[in-house]
Amino acid sequence: MDHAEGVQLHQKWPAMSLEQRVGCTAAIVQIVRQMAAIDFHVYGSLYFDSVDIDPALKHPIAPGYVVGPHCATPYWDCEAHEPKYYSSAKPNRGPWFDLAAYCAALIDVGMSRLPPANATANNKPSFHGAVAEHIRLLKFGGEVASKLIENPQVQRAAAPLLLHPDLHKRNIFVSERDPTTITGIIDWQSSSIDPAFMHANEMPDFAAHISTPDNTFTSEYLAAGEDAKRCKQAFIAGVRLLVPKLYAAWDLDDDIARFFEYCPRSYRDGAGILRQILMDLATRWKDLELPAPCPYPLPTTAEWLAHREEYKALEHAQQLKRFVMSRLNTASDGWVPADAWEETVEDHKKPYEEFLQMMEEEELRKVWPFDEPCSLKPRVEDVDEEAHSRLQSMKKNAKG
Repeated sequence: MDHAEGVQLHQKWPAMSLEQRVGCTAAIVQIVRQMAAIDFHVYGSLYFDSVDIDPALKHPIAPGYVVGPHCATPYWDCEAHEPKYYSSAKPNRGPWFDLAAYCAALIDVGMSRLPPANATANNKPSFHGAVAEHIRLLKFGGEVASKLIENPQVQRAAAPLLLHPDLHKRNIFVSERDPTTITGIIDWQSSSIDPAFMHANEMPDFAAHISTPDNTFTSEYLAAGEDAKRCKQAFIAGVRLLVPKLYAAWDLDDDIARFFEYCPRSYRDGAGILRQILMDLATRWKDLELPAPCPYPLPTTAEWLAHREEYKALEHAQQLKRFVMSRLNTASDGWVPADAWEETVEDHKKPYEEFLQMMEEEELRKVWPFDEPCSLKPRVEDVDEEAHSRLQSMKKNAKG
């Protein structure tokens, strides 16, 4: 394996002109176009035909290559922080030869994250949802999926698509002299062939919207936001013109796209999110021209009120996660570059300590998005006043 030539795009990006950024974005679209141009008729992951796996799981597609089991981590028991349990559903890793089989696997993945009913109670907050509720929702999810895949819009957005799952600036290498020239892309290990709609809510960070901090209207922030907007427009226009498979996924109804995204993640993110999506789909079922009847029943008034309170708490937990991610400049799973690890660990302590001023530690541990740092409660004067004020507001909203 050779080292990637050039330099990481995230190192060059801050000093690049708008013209260079748009040119680099156009070059990335061309790479996406090349990947999407390969036609597949099966979902799974790409392997050399010499790979040592069950021959029955190998589907030849070209000399020297086969499609086999999906290699993404949700399909395997390989994450220390998120064990898999196969009492409710057996491993279902593909390959899959039709959309119905693929969607059934999404439900099985969701089931595999659920601990046994007799397992020792975990430290998840009550709004996360009991295991029995997750099972109920996922069973309805399977029935809803079987109806959704009959929809022509879903079928158009379901073309098997090979795409890099993490096409961000840290994984893209460019020429030192000309940053509009892509010299390499790394971290292909989780690249797989999925229905295009599984990428419906993804936007690479070079084309992502930049949130301006509250009450901050400096020329630097305004310029950065305008540049990001132009790059996003260039990326979307390029995909619309050159990658119709992916653009069809972006054009899919948001509630339908979110359904497929969150079914396998219900236990990680909370039952309230999947329940809300199912309720939204049930409410709009006829308008979406989906086959009647809708398998998911609309809730009673009492059920809706209980859900609203749970969902509000869940939203505040998600707000906390976004806040901490922003403070630490990290990904949703807590990943940071190795060279920034020690600095991030130190930076992690401050927001945690700020929340300890307002919450009991046991309560905080249940909603904190990452492993809690080993630190002592700080003196009040050590707390950043501006951040403290915003956190107090968030806490007040959570209680209200």
